[in-house]
Amino acid sequence: MDKELEPHPKLELLTAEHGPAVLEFERENRAYFAASVPDRGDAYFAEFEERQRGLLAEQAAGVCLFHVVVDDGGQVLGRVNLVDVEEGEAELGYRIARTATGQGLATAAVREVLRRARAEYGLRRVRARTTLDNAGSRAVLARTGFAETAELEVGGRPGLAFVRDLGPAAAE
Repeated sequence: MDKELEPHPKLELLTAEHGPAVLEFERENRAYFAASVPDRGDAYFAEFEERQRGLLAEQAAGVCLFHVVVDDGGQVLGRVNLVDVEEGEAELGYRIARTATGQGLATAAVREVLRRARAEYGLRRVRARTTLDNAGSRAVLARTGFAETAELEVGGRPGLAFVRDLGPAAAE
């Protein structure tokens, strides 16, 4: 694990036990996140438990790898996910609580997920995308070695696509 995340907070693979803390994290930060990424909508919160079970099933099937950044008390400070895992590639997504921004947490968490992606999950390439107006996310991607590849729309807003080659997977 990156020293920046040690000893606290720590990155953990999502489990059912994280559910209540994840829901609280999403509720507390909903308006903050909606300012830079498309809102999850009311249905997300109304159907949260069912959705979480579905995510854990996807993770068990190897389709996605969901992570939470938690403090000593189990409070979720962020989420860092690898989705659409296929043929050595995945797409990165992350969000950090408003109260935890500006402390290097997103950069440290993304670095740790990239390390795990290569060493533990056998990935060779990770893609990401963000809106043009999300300067913080673009800075995290730049600091963690992502290269801009294309312009695109993200939730109907102008955005950018990025890629990070991880090199040969550990299993190769």
